[in-house]
Amino acid sequence: MKILVLSDSHGYTSDIELAIRKHKKAEVIAFCGDGHRDIEEVQRKYPDKTFLKVRGNCDWGCDNALLMTIELGGKKLLLTHGHAQYVKEGLEHLISLGHRENADIVLFGHTHHQLTTADSKMLIMNPGSIGFNKEYGLVEIDESTGTITATEYPDSKYGNVVIK
Repeated sequence: MKILVLSDSHGYTSDIELAIRKHKKAEVIAFCGDGHRDIEEVQRKYPDKTFLKVRGNCDWGCDNALLMTIELGGKKLLLTHGHAQYVKEGLEHLISLGHRENADIVLFGHTHHQLTTADSKMLIMNPGSIGFNKEYGLVEIDESTGTITATEYPDSKYGNVVIK
């Protein structure tokens, strides 16, 4: 299963569409907030994709949840924007929340900076800002082995993060 991870479009939809077209095999689009109107507009163009969306701190008037947990490909995914977990001050609250929720994958945004790492076999990814920096991520779950692979785009500066 392939999950395209996007966040922080802030009014720019063209790069969202470019990422979706580039990764046509991604079945799921996970949007980590701050651009709910953008992702709603794009979602209408891709009815064959599953869209997971949370509300960011700039998504005024949006009724999306602040936090979502869902099972995908045999793994538990936690999706949030991150402002409610104070991610600009550090990841302690987010990591603690991920462990309390028994998440295998934690996806967040808010900082506009890419980050892909692992904590106790829990993948943690911030795809960066698709709107300002043209950054996003791809998470692949191999359902037969349980392996999770995460890649940053446009550049995977530190290589892929693989969790087995």
